[in-house]
Amino acid sequence: MKLTYETRTLHTKHTFTISRGGASSWRVVTVTLTDEDGVFGIGEAAPSRFYGETPETVVAALEQFRPLLESIDPWCMETIEEEMHRALRGNSAAKSAASAALHDLAGKRLGLPVYRLWGLDPSRAPHSSFTIGVAPEPELRLKVREAADYPILKVKLGTDRDADILRVIREEAPDKVLRVDANAAWTARQALAMMDVLAEHRVEFVEQPLAPHDFRGLRFVRERATLPIIADESCVFLSDVARMADAVDGINIKLAKCGGLREAVKMIIAARANGLLVMMGCMIESSLGITAASHMAPLLDFADLDGAALLADDPYTGATIERGVIAIPREPGLGVTPSARVAGEPSARERRARAG
Repeated sequence: MKLTYETRTLHTKHTFTISRGGASSWRVVTVTLTDEDGVFGIGEAAPSRFYGETPETVVAALEQFRPLLESIDPWCMETIEEEMHRALRGNSAAKSAASAALHDLAGKRLGLPVYRLWGLDPSRAPHSSFTIGVAPEPELRLKVREAADYPILKVKLGTDRDADILRVIREEAPDKVLRVDANAAWTARQALAMMDVLAEHRVEFVEQPLAPHDFRGLRFVRERATLPIIADESCVFLSDVARMADAVDGINIKLAKCGGLREAVKMIIAARANGLLVMMGCMIESSLGITAASHMAPLLDFADLDGAALLADDPYTGATIERGVIAIPREPGLGVTPSARVAGEPSARERRARAG
């Protein structure tokens, strides 16, 4: 195989802010693996500084993986992912991009969408939430109105005005399902103090209320909470799943966090074995990154795959979450193509529409 990559900048429609800060532009790395017959697979790395990654570290990791990726049989995906994990600790965004590209390549060679390689039924995918980031009240109201077609909203909290944020969103969306994510910003005392407020606004569950390594605090909160607790930053790899079993009610898996599609499936299996609910989330990603995750959606209880829906300039066309419904492409591989404004040609969806 031949490895190539390209760094590009994505822009969100609004500044996307969580408890740790915000931005309106995000750099990702597109990875392409091409076999000797010219068939290629693509994947996307969406690095997060929270996990110690930048586009520059992604490129450095890919260069370290180059001898492996360019010499081994691309059908040996399990071996490749194991060898990448053995070669470098962390660097999960880079690994997940290579993993997605390998699965895209395999699906194209076989003429099957990736979800078929896993034996999955796309109709079993849950609805995805749409995220409302932290913002001043007028912008909050605007964001909720723009998300009118989405039945589930995920609300970013972890500020000194969390109760007001929920009040505003409930006023704008009285009947929608609400989920909240504190992004590790609360203490155990604050989390428990918020429970009555969350219940008042009919919140479905709470994601990552405490600091990632505060497992004792998570157990303490879970034992006293009136809502399910989902771990995100506390559960990164397969090795984290078992210790979550008595600390939370479920886990949130992200490809850019765990390092690949096969690692994600193993985490799902381990979570089920430990009686945990399973959610899959995302970073700010284009449809390339989101589509890779969407192929595993039929295995989930909850989904938060709105990263591309938040963009002003998505360079790819792939999976969609219109009205919250996850539509997984049926084309071979991931089913992702460059968008019309990038490629200068009709997107896959437009071609299907024209074909009737």
